[in-house]
Parts: sequence; C-alpha cells; structure tokens
Amino acid sequence: MEFAKRMNHFSEGIFTRLLEIKRERLEKGQAVIDLSVGTPNIPPAPHIITALCEAAADPQNYIYAVNDQSELLQAASTWYKQRYNVDLDPKTQICSLLGSQEGLAHISLSIVDEGDLVLVPDPCYPVFADGPLLAGAELYYMPQQEEHGYVIQLEDIPADIAARAKFMLVSYPNNPTTAMAPEQFYVDLIAFAKKHNIIVLHDNAYSELVFDGKTCGSFLSLPGAMDVGIEFNSLSKTYGLAGARIGFCVGNAPVVSVLKKLKSNMDYGMFLPIQRAAIAAITGDQSQVEQVRAIYEERRDILCDGFSRLGWHVTKPEATMFVWTRIPAHYTTSEQFATDLVNKTGVIVTPGSAFGPSGEGYVRLALVQSQEQLEQALQYVEASGILNPTN
Repeated sequence: MEFAKRMNHFSEGIFTRLLEIKRERLEKGQAVIDLSVGTPNIPPAPHIITALCEAAADPQNYIYAVNDQSELLQAASTWYKQRYNVDLDPKTQICSLLGSQEGLAHISLSIVDEGDLVLVPDPCYPVFADGPLLAGAELYYMPQQEEHGYVIQLEDIPADIAARAKFMLVSYPNNPTTAMAPEQFYVDLIAFAKKHNIIVLHDNAYSELVFDGKTCGSFLSLPGAMDVGIEFNSLSKTYGLAGARIGFCVGNAPVVSVLKKLKSNMDYGMFLPIQRAAIAAITGDQSQVEQVRAIYEERRDILCDGFSRLGWHVTKPEATMFVWTRIPAHYTTSEQFATDLVNKTGVIVTPGSAFGPSGEGYVRLALVQSQEQLEQALQYVEASGILNPTN
C-alpha cells in the first residue's frame, strides 16, 4: 500500500516511546504520574453540566446542528465585549470550532495554497506547524528565545521572507514557553502584518490562566488588529470543557467567512447539547474562572518550589497550565532526560525538542495532576537521585 506523502511530515517519536514506558510500568503495578499532556482535570461548574445534561435529554437535539445557533453566536459576542472589550458581529465575525485543535489543523486549508509561506513560532504547539504542513505550505520558524523573554523578534525576520509570507501564527500566553507578550509587541505585529499583507492568527487559549494578579486581554482589542487577523479562543481550560471540544474563531470577517465555508464542507456543526453547555459557560456565573486560575497557580507553586528545594531550578510560569524549564545541567538532550525521568521515577514530562528545534534543552511539565500527585512526584524524583549528577 502507498500512502500520502504529506504523512511523512508526521512521526510518533518520543511520545510513542514515553507512552510505551507508561504502559509497561502500569502493567507491572509501578507508579506513573503523567505531566506530559495538557489534559485539564478540573470539571465544569455544576450549572454547565446541568445545561449539557438537560439538552442531552431532549430527543430533538440529536439532529445535525449544521450551523451555530444564533444564541451561541450572540453569547460569544457578548462574552468578548464583557471580557475583552472587543465588539464582534455575531453573524459575520464569529465561528465555532470543534476545539481549537480542529481549527488550527484546518484553517490553513482555507488560507494558503501549496508552496505558500507560513510563519510559525519555534518552539510551538505542534499543530501550529502541522496545520500548514497539511495544506502543503512551506514553514519559516520564528525563534522564541529565552534571552528575549520568548517573545518573537519581528525585526529579525528577513525582508524576503516577510515579503513571501501569507499567514502567521502567534500565541501569548504561550504554549509551551508560558511567556506573555507586552502590548508593544502586538502594536508592532499589526504594523508588520499590514506592511507585508500577512494574515495573523492569534491563539488566546490561555488568557484566563494568568498568575500573580496579572491580567491578559485580546489581540483584537488593539487598533487595526481586526484588519489583519483573527483570534482563536477555547473553553477547554477555563471552563473544564476539554473533552467537549469547544472553541471559537473570531475577528476579521473575510477570514472567518472562508473558514465557515471550509467547515461547512467538513462537518455538520457542534452537537447541540454542547452548544448549550458553551452558552451556559460564557453567560453564567464566572466565579469558576478565578477558582480554576487559583488551582493552577497553587499547583505551579508546589511543583516549582519543590523542584527548587531539590536542586533543580524550575522557572515559575507567569501564565498557562504548563511549566517550561531547562533540563538539569548534567543531561545533554531533553529526550534523554525525559526518558530517564520516567524510567527512574514514573514521572512523565514532554521533551522540549517535541515543540521544534528551539525547544531542545528544555522540558514542559503540565499542571494536570492534583496537589497530592504533584507532591508524590517530588518524592519520587528525590528518592531516585536523578537530579544528582553523580548518580
């Protein structure tokens, strides 16, 4: 059998090996604490679950949704106005996504042709690069370097590359680096996009997971942003709806329109009970948002302070549900450290190399386990001696 050449861009690699080690340990009855995948484990608030269950109990809700309900679009418009002070036309500037991942995987198909150039961050959430590759695009990686606070240096993008680029993806608060970008970056980004006629996609999935009293807004709130781009947002982390797959594409009407056109040929819309849950989440009691943020901040402090006590200085993130940090100095590669860590302790983390060339030398830890599990992970690591270079 012969398969599509585009599949040569994708490999299972380290994730498959780590999962195999996890499976083997579990079969032997050994402990496993998985901090590799950003799978939120905080459930939705009761009123969201109630809305989902009541809608799911209605036999009439099992038809094809086909389109977003007008109530969902209006709710999203109101949410963006109240939360981000951004005005959106529900009819032309909002489109639901079956999770941000689906949108990120498909949107390039509506924007770029084979051979077009797309700018993506490095390191980056893998689908940022995978989506354009599926569309046959050529990638140019924009480094996110520690010495610059992991903020893309737009002025370092070569003029010939900028002239060729058709589409670029940016995301702050950032996965995996956890960095936030100052407002001036967005001002410069909008000017850069206008100068070179580039469509911008800003992924804003972590705008509510910002710690230490800081806040985060929307790219679209800045003057001119709506002229050049769109923003993706997600209910997965903030509202505990990861498995329900709810996201939104909002912003520039022509870009939203062409994505809607593509999706109308790919799926039959979001399951109606899930639309009801989404409406309940963004229009109902918002106290859960602060509660979720506080839980992740507490987990961050437990993990980072604990590893620092053990001699591994782990940088505290200012945002997201992740920790991004350099590997211990006595290891040479992130994959080597991640493999050794799971073999010796049962703690699974993601090697930075999985996020692109600039990720080498780092690991990402997801704050997706309970306080007790994180404290147990610290005990396992301490007992293993893995952080001691003489072991």
